[in-house]
Amino acid sequence: MIDSDNAVQTFLEQHPDIEIFEVILLDLCGGLRGKWVTRDKLLKVMAGGLKIPLSTLAFDVWGRDAEEWVFNTGDGDGYCAPELRTLVAAPWLERPTGQVLMSMREVDGSKCRYDPRYLLEGLQERFGKLGLTPVLASEMEFHLLKAERDEIGRPVHSQQDRVGGALGAGQTYGIDTMEDMSVLMHEVRDACTAQGLPVDTLIKEAAPSQYEINLYHRADALEAADQAAMLQRVIRGVARKHGYVATFMAKPFGNLAGNGMHVHCSMLDADGNNVFDDGTGQGTEMLRQAIAGCLGTMAESMLMFAPNLNSYRRFRRGTHAPLAPSWGYENRTVSVRVPADAPAATRIEHRVSGADANPYLVFAAILAGMLRGIEHKLTPPEPLEGNAYEQLPPSLPRYLPDALARFETSAHIEEYLGAEFRKVYTILKQQELDEYDSHVTPLEYDANL
Repeated sequence: MIDSDNAVQTFLEQHPDIEIFEVILLDLCGGLRGKWVTRDKLLKVMAGGLKIPLSTLAFDVWGRDAEEWVFNTGDGDGYCAPELRTLVAAPWLERPTGQVLMSMREVDGSKCRYDPRYLLEGLQERFGKLGLTPVLASEMEFHLLKAERDEIGRPVHSQQDRVGGALGAGQTYGIDTMEDMSVLMHEVRDACTAQGLPVDTLIKEAAPSQYEINLYHRADALEAADQAAMLQRVIRGVARKHGYVATFMAKPFGNLAGNGMHVHCSMLDADGNNVFDDGTGQGTEMLRQAIAGCLGTMAESMLMFAPNLNSYRRFRRGTHAPLAPSWGYENRTVSVRVPADAPAATRIEHRVSGADANPYLVFAAILAGMLRGIEHKLTPPEPLEGNAYEQLPPSLPRYLPDALARFETSAHIEEYLGAEFRKVYTILKQQELDEYDSHVTPLEYDANL
């Protein structure tokens, strides 16, 4: 057992120059909320003494209250519960600053039932009762864009051709292109090291100005999600310092590849053995049960994988974003891939989520599906070979209203994630959809005025 007070005091002694600490809650829509606190208040904060409205978890993407929820509940306070392992310095900031991630507890000390971290923790505990431990890792795609916009407000690429024009492609895996951003990328890597984030690889991705950073796997779903959220903050912060904008927007350019967040997941038994490993690379019956659960719950979980109106622009034929529940071995056209690897590393790669999604909710949706498949001993269809787009008609929700309707009525979401979460998240996404519906786009004016 870690002595929290001593650990905090040691941290303060090791960082005598830190003046301010960012106390961070990740809300349901992925926004970073919280407070700045001074150094002398940190021990109180780490003891769970910081109060903040429970509604802080239920802001929409513009930071507005979910009005229907807030006023019906009275907008009461809760207590912030710190995650000690996330107490780190933020080395990219000009003034010495620390940060720590928080969860939200009710005033009676119980866990807030729609806190994203507690949702994931609850699923992890359910696996624990079966003697199983999920092992997860994320792959995070993003764009590095210029800080200025063009004359009509569109984002501008940081990667251009040799005469200053826009590129149609981004030099996938290009080493020379990575070197063009070497100063920034090395600082990202250094910041990750300082924060204890286990970066695996840094990659130049397919679209112009697009990159990917992968994290090593963790046998702790909550820690893996914490690290994904912290990685996004590192990337944004270092990019801003260098005069760029890092975006995880799912589809910033309609004609180019979008940003996905692929998640790898295996499962350990009580002895630390991978229960998906049958010694051949084909995987065990439990692997197929987990895949069946993912496929069977994918449509009703789509709102967690693709939470924004823009998210659905990723899902087009031939873009490596799946249009139907499907699986296969070493096949990047399916939604759940079993990568070729040593048998001991047998795992699934869940390929649906956009990088704009809340990592905690993405991990929770995947684990809830896997858990359902394992508990009910579900059987998947046959694995697909070749082009999945040509073999299956599109069946996943393609637009935000469709995904919202599936989520709102999902008995699976209520059973595995709770009725309160389902209600709050539905209210938030309906509020956002109503806002989108109230605006007329320039394209509509061009076509119809």
